[in-house]
Amino acid sequence: MNFQNNTIVHLDLDTFFVSVERLQNSGLIGKPVIIGGLSDRGVVASCSYEARKYGVHSAMPMRMALNLCRDATVIRGDMDTYSKYSRLVTDVIADSAPVYEKASIDEHYIDISGMDRFIGSYKWTHELRSRIISETGLPISFGLSVNKTVSKIATGEAKPNGEKEVPRDLVQPFLNPLSIKKIPGVGDKTYHLLRSMGVVTIHTLSEIPPEMMQNVLGKSGIDIWKKANGIDFTPIISYSEEKSISSERTFETDTIDIQMLERLLIHMVEKIAFKMRKKQKLCSVVTVKIRYANYDTHTLQKKISYTSFDHTLMSTALELFRRLYERRMLIRLIGVKLGGLIGGVQQLDLFDNNDKMIKLYLSMDKIRLRYGAEAIHRASGVEKSDGIKIKKKPSPSLSAKRERGLVPINVEREYMDEII
Repeated sequence: MNFQNNTIVHLDLDTFFVSVERLQNSGLIGKPVIIGGLSDRGVVASCSYEARKYGVHSAMPMRMALNLCRDATVIRGDMDTYSKYSRLVTDVIADSAPVYEKASIDEHYIDISGMDRFIGSYKWTHELRSRIISETGLPISFGLSVNKTVSKIATGEAKPNGEKEVPRDLVQPFLNPLSIKKIPGVGDKTYHLLRSMGVVTIHTLSEIPPEMMQNVLGKSGIDIWKKANGIDFTPIISYSEEKSISSERTFETDTIDIQMLERLLIHMVEKIAFKMRKKQKLCSVVTVKIRYANYDTHTLQKKISYTSFDHTLMSTALELFRRLYERRMLIRLIGVKLGGLIGGVQQLDLFDNNDKMIKLYLSMDKIRLRYGAEAIHRASGVEKSDGIKIKKKPSPSLSAKRERGLVPINVEREYMDEII
């Protein structure tokens, strides 16, 4: 088997949310801790290893988790604090690593190919891990191998708070005896399907003809087969706070209509926040830009806790706009950018006790995914009958569906009735 001549490190903070809470309260050390929503319909966002022994796991209903582990300490969670510590870890890595990727709020990949010629890859990674623990107080594990997949699996085997190196010539012997569930991307549905075929270990999976895997699982079958054989050519995507998604609008006629500008800003934030959630991204920086009639351009940005929720992003964007727009001159362009993107689903919904707000987001996104991004908007972002037109007409695909009777006229109301 030929592998790329790469050396990739995967770093993963152990039970990150719980570890941060233990830094704030040492009395939680050694005790079962569950992070998540406190209401009857709350969900587990994270839990300690002590709680996992009772069968508790993330995404489990809180009521079920407490039935399994009655002595657990339940904490709602504080995304502001978690974001702060995540940045501290990233800062330590950025200060040492040649090329790194922030894959989520609690994990990073680093490309240290060629490091053996200088200090030694394992020695360098060990020293980096020691520095992270020393400067942040957080436990962290790492896997070191030839690509992202093998390194990530190695990290899982190194936990809790450990280190694991898988040399190039030991990749397959390392993978073979492990459960197929260890392969990144193998979810519950795929796992049960493969188990029904009699596939239990990665070794068995690696020997299945790739054509058969494609017939059973489609394109993802080939990807999973490659991972089972230790093959992964996915590059490290350099992390940058500039990695972003943005939207801006230039007006045909310069304007000073503040209400219209704020409505447009809300509409743009709503649209790109949906794009983020669809791509399973979170942002940590909001930037607002305005260009005056004389072409002077000004921007203002603010760091926030990782989120993809409209209401948080909208309030931040409006705050920045009101601070930025001081000259009372005509404006020819307005824009908003959501930056510092990382992978990860929204965590605040797991801490939030506002069930109606959670259902609102789920319902709105469900409508957009089915009928198009323009199918539903917040009233605060919709253009009124007077003034400059900012709201686009429904997309042709949505209009065509409505003409064929595939989209109920009151589809938005039907979904909203679910949460009222």
